[in-house]
Formats: sequence, C-alpha cells, structure tokens
Amino acid sequence: MFKKTTRKATIHSLTVKRLKEELIEGLSNSDDLTIKIMHLQGKKILLAFFSENISSDRMSEEVLTPLTNRVLDLSYKSLYSTLPVSNINVTNLIDEVLMGIIRGHVYLFIEGDPFGLLLDVADIKSRSIETAESESLVYGPKVSFNEKLENNMSLLRNRVNDPRLKMEKLEVGNRIKTIVYITYIQDIADPTNVETFRQRLNDLEVDSVIDSTLLAQQIEDNSWTLFPQYVVTELPDRVSLALLHGKIGLLVERSPAAVIGPSSFFSFFETTEDVYLRWNLGSFLRFIRMVAIFLSILLTPAYVAVLTYHYEVIPSSLLISLGSSRANVPFPPVMEALLLEFIIELLREAGARLPTKVGQTMGIVGGIVIGQAAVQAGFTSNILIIIIALGALGSFTTPSYVMGAVVRFIRFPIIILAGMFGGIGIMFAFCFLILHLLRLTTLGRPYLSPVYPFHLSDLKYSLFRVPPQFLTNRASSNKPIDSNRIAKKQKKQYADIDE
Repeated sequence: MFKKTTRKATIHSLTVKRLKEELIEGLSNSDDLTIKIMHLQGKKILLAFFSENISSDRMSEEVLTPLTNRVLDLSYKSLYSTLPVSNINVTNLIDEVLMGIIRGHVYLFIEGDPFGLLLDVADIKSRSIETAESESLVYGPKVSFNEKLENNMSLLRNRVNDPRLKMEKLEVGNRIKTIVYITYIQDIADPTNVETFRQRLNDLEVDSVIDSTLLAQQIEDNSWTLFPQYVVTELPDRVSLALLHGKIGLLVERSPAAVIGPSSFFSFFETTEDVYLRWNLGSFLRFIRMVAIFLSILLTPAYVAVLTYHYEVIPSSLLISLGSSRANVPFPPVMEALLLEFIIELLREAGARLPTKVGQTMGIVGGIVIGQAAVQAGFTSNILIIIIALGALGSFTTPSYVMGAVVRFIRFPIIILAGMFGGIGIMFAFCFLILHLLRLTTLGRPYLSPVYPFHLSDLKYSLFRVPPQFLTNRASSNKPIDSNRIAKKQKKQYADIDE
C-alpha cells in the first residue's frame, strides 16, 4: 500500500532561526518564499509566506499595521483574538504550516510560544464568474463554477440557502493536497450514500487529484466500463437541484466543475433547461434526445447489415436507388461506413481543438467538401452520407460531452459486428450493452434506475416530466430521508371574473 508522507514534527520550543531553516528545507529552498524576522517588544517574530499568493493590501492592513501598533501583550493567544483576519488557524505542526503557506496563508510565529498562527490573507488568482461553456442553456441561470473553491461554495450556498446544507471538508492526495467538500442536505440525503462517498475519498491513495473529472474516475464503482458513473457539471443550479432530490455533490479545489452522485444512465440525458421549460416541452425534448441517441447508434449499423445480408427488407424502389448510388463504390458497406465514420470523428476532433471561429468553419466547410468529393470519387454513396450525418447529429444532442463520446465510440464495434453477422450482430451488441448496463452501479445504486429496478413513481424525474402538482415526493431510488417535496393539496379552482 502507498504510504502517506507527512511531517509530524512540531514547532514546540523551536527558535526563530531553527524554524526558518525548517521552513526553507520543507519548501525546497524556493526562491519565491519570503521570510521576514521582526523585533517587537524584545521578542523575535517570524513571518513566512509566498508573496504571489497573498494580498499585499490585506497583509498590510490586517497583519503588519495591527502588529506594529500593539501595546498589549504579544502572544499567539492575544493575536488570535485581536488581529482583524477572518480566518486564523492555531497550529504547531510543520506539515500544516507548509500546506498553509502554499495555500496563501501567512505564518506568524513568536519565539518562545508553543504555537504559531496561520493567517488567511490569500489572493489566489482565478478567472471571474462567467457563463457556462460546455453546458449551454437558453432558459435558466447561466452562471458557472470557476477554479476558486470559495467562489463555488458561495454560488451553491446562495442557491441552497437551507441551514441543513452541510459541507464536509476532506483532503485528498498524498503529495499534492487537494481540498474536497462533500455537500448534501442533512435531512434529505441518504446517510449510506454520504458514508460511501466519505469512505472512498478517505481510502483514495493517489499522488494528487488535479480535477473533479479525475476524482470521479478514481472513485467509480467500475473503472473498466466506457460509461460515466457520475455527472460532472459546471452549473451551480444543476447541483442545487440534485441536492434537493437527495443526491450528493463534490466540490473540488482548483476545479471548475462539481461531481454529482449517485447518477443513473438517464441523468446524462437531462438538462436543467428541461425543468425551466413547461413540463410537456421538457418531456418532448427528453424524448427527442433518447430517440436521437438510439438512432445514432442504430442507423449506420442497420445500413451495413441491410446492404450486406438483408436486401429483402428494402422496398424495390429504394433498392434501385441504393444500387445506383453504390454502383461505383469499390468497398463493401462495412468498409465504406467505417471510413466515413472515421472522417467525421477527424473533423469533430479538429474542430474542437481549433479556435472557435476557425473550428466552426473547419467543421462546416470540411464536411461539405470532403463529403461531396467522396461521393464524386466513388468512395461512398449519397445515402450513407445522409445516414452518417444524422447519426452525428444524434450524438451531439446528448447534454453530457462524455456520454456523447461514448455513443460515438460504441458505433464502431457495432458496425463491425453488423458487417460480420448482419442483424444478428446488431442484436448481439444491443443485448451485450443492456446486460452490461444492468450490471453497472453508481455509488452502489443500480445504474439503470428507475427502469431497473422498476420504480413507476420515479419515471417522472428521469424519462419524462409531469405537471408540478404531481411532484409531491422525491425519487425513491435516491433513498431520501425526507421524501416529501410539497403537500398534497387540491388546487383551488377560481371562478371566472365574469361569473
């Protein structure tokens, strides 16, 4: 087992000179480390910090000015109660001091005292709060998380202003310490889910957790599957809605996204926009997405299977059109389909990596030029171009980028099976996918919930939406403590003004 490396030495009875040597050694003699030694009231005071991580104005106003103007007793206890710093930690552990300095704190130590103070005057550079980029919306709040943990916590607190909202702090990583907050509503979230998250984070043995997407992969139930098991979102309102339904969120330091669990397969096809729109429109959009994903997976393999093995299912008028369009194509349907799918993936990846305006032009112009040239050169047929385009559009309707990538990936083995065994190959692939999804779990909960195990009352939170007056209970698949959302009251009927 990987052993955590921590320095348990304390600063008890250390001199300022010896402490300075300990800090320099512990921080690798870094040139940007600033250590100041002051003499006040006959005592030596050490201040250690990274100048680029602190606010110079706060340092002057909240630390240096009150310190130099003091006429009372100079001790860590007195400073703890009088310095105008919002967050002060008392510590005598060297490893805590080192981590505090790295995070933008100023360490203040008075020679002869058994403890020192970590003063939070951090000014960690981060981008401002902006609109969401990966989860674009037409309706609803568009503000997104950013890389500063304090901002993300504030955004979430602002939306879930419930005194029972709890944020539990943990540290993850052996070499690079990363703060992770488990956030949930105490009287709603299932304690078993909270304990499972807590245990997996505490048992995690890794050098570092750079981002929430990596953390989600490291605590998954099954690391071999293609399918994501936790929703990773940059929208605070999506996290707040999940918390109100009994789910749990993870806020990760230095990450602009939060992790939500447990998340079922259907969670990756939902958006907050479905909630903000009227219930019938939200249901229609979810239905469109599910149909689009099904067609995205099925269309190209069906084309390959029909042209290779099942000509009899094609109407004669359409068969003539297919025959004429493929008359000059030298490849079998499976090679033709794989070639076009590969070209589409190349265009998509190139468009995603190029600057926005250039990427959009590349995708549109490249698709038109290459598609037209491929048809004229006899590499493919017109009908397959249409099918491939519809399949690509269907995969792009998925709100989750990761799930969309999964859909595009699994098309390739299904196309190969369709070319080898026809319709039987497609059915084998679909049966394998269904069995695989049935075996998957997310935070110990069934991945296909509420379809398996079947919960009729929970379908209105996943596959479709219903009018608000019927949303009286929370989804039972999340095992909420408080299952009631609204009281079951008969809606009052008001008479028309002319009556």
